[in-house]
Amino acid sequence: MREWRMARLSFRQMQETDFEAVIELGNKVHGENYLTPENLADFYSRGQTECGRNLHWLAYADNELVGIRITFAPNQWPVDRHCTPEKWPFSADQLCYFKCSAVDPDFQGGGVGKSLLMHSIIEAQGAGCLGGLAHIWKQSPNNSAFEYFSRCGGELISEHQNRWLQSSLDEGYYCPVCDGDCYCTAAEMLLHF
Repeated sequence: MREWRMARLSFRQMQETDFEAVIELGNKVHGENYLTPENLADFYSRGQTECGRNLHWLAYADNELVGIRITFAPNQWPVDRHCTPEKWPFSADQLCYFKCSAVDPDFQGGGVGKSLLMHSIIEAQGAGCLGGLAHIWKQSPNNSAFEYFSRCGGELISEHQNRWLQSSLDEGYYCPVCDGDCYCTAAEMLLHF
């Protein structure tokens, strides 16, 4: 385990040349095939706004990738059956979507995730967003994802069973908690800016 307190942290926006390292870290934290070259290319394009903003951010410790934040721009994410827009205070075109966050286990608890979130929020505000929506992984180890997003101001909207099951069945996502197909619950949460 590395001592994160001694590491020099830096942050920058994700670029296409970062895909290999982003996939490796995302899958280390969330499970095999959570990120693939195909879905990451799609995710990357969804984080680019019409006004030229890039909502995706990376964290480095002494030049080693230790954190990722993938965020979709307004109108670049689907309002699907796992969403309850009638409970949102804003319309979907005023919301970004916080798709994915992953912090290397050796660097968790040091503010890396929150810093990445704040960087994405600043870019999203610049694109006119009033808030951000997320589906938070309720079965993350020690429910840390829900606790983290709540501490950052996220408010619970609804819970959705089997949120990632289709990804397991159709795309080969391997859930480390369910030991295969994913039956985890997603907490639909909204963060006001």
